[in-house]
Amino acid sequence: MSQINPNTQLLSKENESINRQPVTVIGLGMLGSVMAKAFLNHGHPTTVWNRSANKTDVLVARGAVQAASISQAISANPLVIVCVSDYEGVREILDAGGDALSGRVVVNISSGTPELARQMSEWVTSRGADYLDGAAMSGTRLVGQPEAVFLYSGSPASFESHRSTLASLGGATHLGTDPGLASLYDTALFSLIWGTLSGFYHAVALVGTEKVDASAFSSVATEYLPFVSGLMTNHAGQIEKGHYPGEDGTVEIHLAAMEHLLHTSQANGIRTNIPQFFKTLLEGALTAGHGENGVASVIEMIKHSASKSAQ
Repeated sequence: MSQINPNTQLLSKENESINRQPVTVIGLGMLGSVMAKAFLNHGHPTTVWNRSANKTDVLVARGAVQAASISQAISANPLVIVCVSDYEGVREILDAGGDALSGRVVVNISSGTPELARQMSEWVTSRGADYLDGAAMSGTRLVGQPEAVFLYSGSPASFESHRSTLASLGGATHLGTDPGLASLYDTALFSLIWGTLSGFYHAVALVGTEKVDASAFSSVATEYLPFVSGLMTNHAGQIEKGHYPGEDGTVEIHLAAMEHLLHTSQANGIRTNIPQFFKTLLEGALTAGHGENGVASVIEMIKHSASKSAQ
C-alpha cells in the first residue's frame, strides 16, 4: 500500500489559498471589516484601505495588506469592494484614485437609492471600470457563512468572473443587468423585515401582559413562520394574476380578526398603532369593493398613492 505524504493536505490548502482571487476592500466600518475578514478566512489575498488607518491594524495582523493610498488600494487588485456610508462618499473616494479605476470591477456595498446606483454605474463605467451594485441583507452576524444573503445587480460578466470570490461573503444572487435592482430589493426587503418585526414586537408585548416570556412565544412564532412564507409564495402568484381567491380568508374575515386583536390589545393596556395600521388597510380594501376577495387584494390599496386613490 502506498504511503500518503503527511504534508500533502497542507500543500493542497496552501495551493488553494494561492489560487484564490485577490480582492481590495475599501471602507472598514462594521460591515467592511467583517467582509475583509471573510475574504481572508477563505484564503483570498486581501488589500485594505480606510480613511482612519488604525482600523486596518487587526486585519493586517490577520494577513491583509494595508495600502498606502487609495490609488494603491484600487490598483492592487482587479476586484474592488467599497463599503462606506453613502454613494457620495463612494464617489469621493474613488475619484481620489484617479486613473487607477480603469480595468477594475467595482462592487459597491453602500446604502442608497436605485437612482443613485444607476448614476454611480454610469460614473464608474465612464472611467473604464465595470460596476456591480450590492446589498448585504443579513447584517454583520452571518457574513462569511453560506446563510448570509448578498444581492448584486449590474454587469453580468463581472458577476460571473468574480462569483466564487463574492461567495466568500455568503450566498451571492445576481438580480439583473439594471444596477438599481440591488438597492431596490434592499429597500423592499427592509420594508419586509420591519413589517415582520413590528408585528413580532407587538405580539410579544401582548402575550407579555399575561406573563408569557418572549423566548417562549418566539419558539412558537418561528414554527409558524414557514406557513407565513408559504402564504408569500402563494399570494405572489395571486398578485401577478390580479386574482384574489378567498381560500386564505377574505378581507372581511381578516378585518373581523383585526378587530379582535385591537380589542385584546386595548383591554391588556398596550398600544394599538400597529394593528390599527393593518385595520386601516383592510378597511380601505373593503371600501374599494374587495370585501369578498382574498386578503392579498390589500396590495391594491398599497400600489396607489393616497392622492391617486382619492381621484
